[in-house]
Amino acid sequence: ALALHSGNWTVPKQLLVRAPKGGNKPTGLLHDTSIFDLRLELPDKDDIVLLDGLRTMSLPAALIACPPNYYTAKPLEMRSALSMINEPSDVLRRLLEGNHSTVAGRLAGAFRNIGRTKIADTILDTMRSAGHTVNETDPFAEQSTVLFGNREISPYINRSRMMWAAFREPILEHFPPAPDIPQDINAYLAEIDDIYASDAYHSLSIEGYKVSAELIERVREGNWNPDSIKVDQDQKNALAARGYWQAFQAVKRTIKDVLEGKDAGIAAEDDYSAWYRELFAPSVVAGIIGSADLAGYRNRPVFIRQSMHTPPSPEGVRDLIPAFFDLLREEQSPQVRVVLGHFIFVYLHPFMDGNGRTGRFLMNVMLAAGGYPWLVIPVEKRNAYMSALESASVDQNIVPFTMFLSDLLKDRT
Repeated sequence: ALALHSGNWTVPKQLLVRAPKGGNKPTGLLHDTSIFDLRLELPDKDDIVLLDGLRTMSLPAALIACPPNYYTAKPLEMRSALSMINEPSDVLRRLLEGNHSTVAGRLAGAFRNIGRTKIADTILDTMRSAGHTVNETDPFAEQSTVLFGNREISPYINRSRMMWAAFREPILEHFPPAPDIPQDINAYLAEIDDIYASDAYHSLSIEGYKVSAELIERVREGNWNPDSIKVDQDQKNALAARGYWQAFQAVKRTIKDVLEGKDAGIAAEDDYSAWYRELFAPSVVAGIIGSADLAGYRNRPVFIRQSMHTPPSPEGVRDLIPAFFDLLREEQSPQVRVVLGHFIFVYLHPFMDGNGRTGRFLMNVMLAAGGYPWLVIPVEKRNAYMSALESASVDQNIVPFTMFLSDLLKDRT
């Protein structure tokens, strides 16, 4: 319940289901997941809510029922859930009705940990006024690096802010320091031109397109002609290659702006929609996809093949993308911008298609801003790449992805 309330729809390894006649045993499902039907009475009907068709505990009820070890096992989850409470009445009512003095002390400490001191004080004062002895305890292992005011913010935004803060230190530890910004802008852009064919081949192949070096070069040299060459008109691979070429040119213009002094976070926010449009414009012109697909963010859920990660809802995306670019602009470390610029973007998956390609473009803009060379992710390492992204998305472990990019970078320098 706490995960769902805080915007985390990652598929769990095991789902606990309360049932008065439960068998207290698991039922195995695909991909090493299971449902465990726990023989417990259902919560009061006032403590049950419907979230996207799932009957689950309300947020106040779930916070009270949460065991102490969950705070240390899932600190990001807990802080995200706590941050959604901007007024303690519903929590206090349940604490008072259930005589939960120990839980009250734990919740007071938890709210104080995330900067909600007013809520913490209100819980303590109210419980003590009712005659309860309450000792405040902080259930978290350490102080939150992100503090929240008293205004409620989207749980998605709170979650992304905490992820960003939690991931910074391991990235700085494992990703190489930024070299000097290139002084010869034209030479740097020429190097990008030289790597285009390899980058296009690998980036498109990672996404499942069937492209060849010959097709990439034909598109590059302008010998791609859907008006007179039927195979170019019909073949979605050729259209994808043409779109990649157009987007690549747009990304180069962004990089030029960055090397000339424009902030990389601002440049990326200004231009990423144009990269996306260029990726799919040839397919729209050819009638392969509808023109409405160029509008921008997806308006329906999206799921990633062979991943336990479920990207945020369409409504969540509209909150999260502006917040993501705020974080990118505010970040001072080139290393963090590179790794999280890519990871968080694909974690959010704002478009129905093209998220991986756009995320890799974004990564390379951040690399350029730090003076690093353009990085190609080889299709031969697709499994390692996807596994590293999965670890960051599902296990909240950014180290494998950081090391993956770092190792590729070492091969380039």
